[in-house]
Amino acid sequence: MGLASRYRRGEGDGGDGDSAGVRRRTGRWRRAALAALVTGAVVLPLSAAGRPEIPAPAPASLAPLSASTLDEVYAANRANAAEAARMAAGHHDRARAATDRSLAAPARHLLAFDGRGSGRVTEVLGDLGRADRIAVLVPGSDTSLDTYGRFHAAAAALYGQLVRQAPAGTRTAVVAWLGYETPGTVSTTVTTTGRAEQAAPRLRALVSDLRAIAGDGPRLSLLCHSYGSVVCGRAAAGLAADDLALVGSPGTGADSAAALHTRARVWAARGGDDWVENVPHLDADLFGTTVGFGTDPVSPAFGARVFAAGDGGHSDYFRPGSASLTNLTRIVLGETEAVTHD
Repeated sequence: MGLASRYRRGEGDGGDGDSAGVRRRTGRWRRAALAALVTGAVVLPLSAAGRPEIPAPAPASLAPLSASTLDEVYAANRANAAEAARMAAGHHDRARAATDRSLAAPARHLLAFDGRGSGRVTEVLGDLGRADRIAVLVPGSDTSLDTYGRFHAAAAALYGQLVRQAPAGTRTAVVAWLGYETPGTVSTTVTTTGRAEQAAPRLRALVSDLRAIAGDGPRLSLLCHSYGSVVCGRAAAGLAADDLALVGSPGTGADSAAALHTRARVWAARGGDDWVENVPHLDADLFGTTVGFGTDPVSPAFGARVFAAGDGGHSDYFRPGSASLTNLTRIVLGETEAVTHD
């Protein structure tokens, strides 16, 4: 059990008779943790060497999104990815060229693609235009075109589980949304809400696009991993979603599920070996930005529906065969009574 968990439960070194000492130690720990956040986010900005810019075309001009234009949109984005692959190869970046080339394959369904910089991709698995259940995956830190393979693997694992578990006649689709510049795990931006605030309008726009394509009938769930849960928290108010699942979350920037102002059911889970358990659940306004993300989403104080995620680590929530993937699938399918709890 992490140090943070011990103190949240009031378990000090002195037992029940030393509650004042526990409170003093807790206060010192919280002050030290906040100081560390301030130092990391404000005082000591990192100066990692930037990656040379990789040339890529501007995004394709697309028809207005609807069920009838999906094939046209997919084809335009695949062509753009193919051109990005040629430009990256000409720049001698074999890894980026290979990623772009794989996204340009005929079987890929790209709702959006931008090969510039760290890259943006919105990819559909399944028949979005006819789906009854739609899941949107919102990734956390260190997700980019250069690491897109692992994000796609998570989406593919979820889609495979949905296909196997869905009742007969229920059609499903998964949308892997790399629609924002994610922070680096070791960076000043990962402790602040800045990237999430920039991303939230784009996530809202995606949900509007999905409703334009599929209509209001399908059940739509947002599955938000790690820093992606901060993005979902910022986008949640008034969002046309049925479920909001936060996994491996450092917090949402809100004090409670009610403070998200969403009609969606709010779920939360954390694996037994997830290091996020030890992240300080604090927040403070400093120099015009918010550092830290507030209440722990799996705590009773937050008020989410906490579900079982097994013993996995921070990157294991979509691992085939895991308790977390099984329960996420049940949430997407609307089988909420079957969701298991610790």
